[in-house]
Amino acid sequence: MHRRQFLQTAVAAPFILSGRPAFADEFGGMKKRVGLIGTGWYGKTDLLRLIQVAPVDVVALCDVDRNMLREAGELTASRQLSRKVPRLYGDYREMLRERDLDLVLIGTPDHWHALPMIEAVKAGADVYVQKPTGVDVVESAAMLAAARKYGRVVQVGTQRRSTPHLVEAMNEIVKTGKLGKVAHVDMFCYYHMRSKRQDADAAAPAHLDYEMWSGPAPLRPYNPMVHPRSWRAFMEYGNGIVGDMCVHMFDMVRWMLGLGWPSAISSQGGIFMDPASRANITDTQSATFAYPELNVVWTHRSWGSASDAQYPWAAVIYGEKGTLKLSVNSYDFIPLQGAPQHRDCVMELDQYPEDREEKELERNVAPAVRGHLRDFLRNVASRGRPVADIEQGHISSASCILANLAMKCGRTLRYDPAAGPSGQIMGDAEANALLARPYRGPWVHPDPSAV
Repeated sequence: MHRRQFLQTAVAAPFILSGRPAFADEFGGMKKRVGLIGTGWYGKTDLLRLIQVAPVDVVALCDVDRNMLREAGELTASRQLSRKVPRLYGDYREMLRERDLDLVLIGTPDHWHALPMIEAVKAGADVYVQKPTGVDVVESAAMLAAARKYGRVVQVGTQRRSTPHLVEAMNEIVKTGKLGKVAHVDMFCYYHMRSKRQDADAAAPAHLDYEMWSGPAPLRPYNPMVHPRSWRAFMEYGNGIVGDMCVHMFDMVRWMLGLGWPSAISSQGGIFMDPASRANITDTQSATFAYPELNVVWTHRSWGSASDAQYPWAAVIYGEKGTLKLSVNSYDFIPLQGAPQHRDCVMELDQYPEDREEKELERNVAPAVRGHLRDFLRNVASRGRPVADIEQGHISSASCILANLAMKCGRTLRYDPAAGPSGQIMGDAEANALLARPYRGPWVHPDPSAV
């Protein structure tokens, strides 16, 4: 049998793969009907991992890029057991109007997270939404309010909480007290991920509904940089590297150390190295999330070299008894006394051989995504709160958004999440006016008190 034939057969018959877990009845026993909104890179990553861990029926896909949508439909049909091509939509509202979905996955650009998520829970679906939970604090608060009002389970894609070697580090090092008292945490990203492209504006391609792609964001002239993937270079659609990469590490640190909202947030930075680029996100920035007797500090540079080549995107927790380095690839515990401890991620390629050839898949992250989806499904069955419940996603996402606002305002912000439906920045009317971004009509900004 040729390798490709073997992989196709293996995907069609997951029960017989040696070493691969059979689908368990732990998810409630019923086959869930699934829809995906946003069929790009991580939308497909999440959907195909879901197919791997549960006998779901993917019945609907939605994307504003017709080429991407068609390719995702064909790929889904080749991977799910039914071999059926899902229904294809260009507008998520039409998809949700059918009200026949048990689960909705959202893998859109950040500026399109809030509105589809809120409509999905209103339509009776449980939701797995990519991080961050919104592009502004009020959006994020509205997502939390909607999940609670409609009684839906919502898992946020901060899958460090389900990364096997990081779960081990938490259980065997943090929880057992091997770090002792923790008084400082560094988080950082030194990836050269800020786009330096200089594409000229152009007409949008015929297969892309650019008006719908832009949605509530400002309608910039179309530029090939923004689709697919490079939209993260523009603040109109996200929150820069803090909203993309810091949110993962900050959420992981909060989870490991049991931290809630920071008492104060400050940030400094700007475009210091590459002012000629069309990208308008910072290339250099630091942020401090303050807690009693503990500062959690973020730094990113999209230029130069990493301070530790083995940990270019990571967090380092400093305790009185030792230091713990954590990344998606590994962890290292360096105690003041005793032997160091090291673990690498395990990619599970023997259990899931189709991962070997999947286009653009982060193979080192696939096990974490599978674990995160299993946790989501277990809580869908039990009606419990998943490990990255929407409230946890809101705290991590909104804190990172507030860091950007602190940089913009040039001062430390103190946010009270209990002061009204959206929370308030204490004693700062100018900063409070920035908690919600203006929406482009006809889209209406969600209101946490009226979702």
